Amino acid sequence: MIYLFFLLPPAGVEAFDTPNDEGGSITIRWKEVEGAKVYLIYRKKDTLELIGKTYDTEFSDDEVEDGVEYVYGVRAVVGTDTSDFAFSPPAAASPQLFDTSKLNIFFAVFIYLFFIVYFVRAARGRTLFIRRIAGLDALDEAVGRATEMGRPILYVPGLSGMGDVATIAAINILKPVAKKAAEYETPIIVPNCGPIVMTVAQQVVKEAYLEAGRPDAYREDNVFFLTDSQFAYAAGVDGIMMRERPATNLFMGMFYAESLILAETGNMTGAIQIAGTDAVAQLPFFIAACDYTIIGEELYAASAYLSQDPKLVGSLKAQDVSKAILMIMMLLGTVLSIFGLPVILNLFNTM
Repeated sequence: MIYLFFLLPPAGVEAFDTPNDEGGSITIRWKEVEGAKVYLIYRKKDTLELIGKTYDTEFSDDEVEDGVEYVYGVRAVVGTDTSDFAFSPPAAASPQLFDTSKLNIFFAVFIYLFFIVYFVRAARGRTLFIRRIAGLDALDEAVGRATEMGRPILYVPGLSGMGDVATIAAINILKPVAKKAAEYETPIIVPNCGPIVMTVAQQVVKEAYLEAGRPDAYREDNVFFLTDSQFAYAAGVDGIMMRERPATNLFMGMFYAESLILAETGNMTGAIQIAGTDAVAQLPFFIAACDYTIIGEELYAASAYLSQDPKLVGSLKAQDVSKAILMIMMLLGTVLSIFGLPVILNLFNTM
């Protein structure tokens, strides 16, 4: 008796527009054929042509025109045998306006914006609580000390450019410090490592003197470009400390290996020193050699803390509440996942 083996073609072949894309793609899907290791995919527009092969039961054709209908054929391969064609209904690609797989991100952004609007409005009517930051509270004392001693304030805005968030935070802190220095008629020296940072710093200090009602006391030569070389800049700032003997040294922004060189020299001159950076590797040196150290995100919060501007304070509170919600969701999601309930975990899925 002779048994004939007929390899059946794949069943349930379907073709459809690939969801949540910008167009130009059609997905083909079919049911698995027992024993098949490879599937051959054909596309028919005017003629039937082989476009690829796959080991899966799904294939994406990313080389199609939007709005044009295509028919797809699939053949299964088992050993040396190849099945007959199984064709799909016609399908056409089109772009989607929204990626529905990322609705969780949309709602997260919407909730965050809601918190910002709410807290900005709340900050206009009352004073919102912000945790005390010792280094920022000491700024008035530091400026007052320089005034009493009749010596200048040295403000170092880091060694990075304006593209660094730490430098932006340093410039935001510079304005209230310069304004306070203008009110006390105390000189402020700002050596810069970058020409763009220097230009911004000059404008910020000038505006601070104007707001303090002392535009005549502003000295553009006190906000200057020193050098863009790391250790040459450190040597130049150390020279300023030794010559000018500032009573207060403020190190704010991004720092690298020169941090301890600057802080040690300032400590030797007897100046009160306040440092702030988000460079984790440099924090131990500032903590060891400075009187106060503003750590990490405290640096970013400084502008809101010092100015009490409703927009800045509202934004800061919105960030804090959002972080608290995320922490609670992470903790709750971990517990639920242990018990096989990845409900919250799925909310963070962006695929």
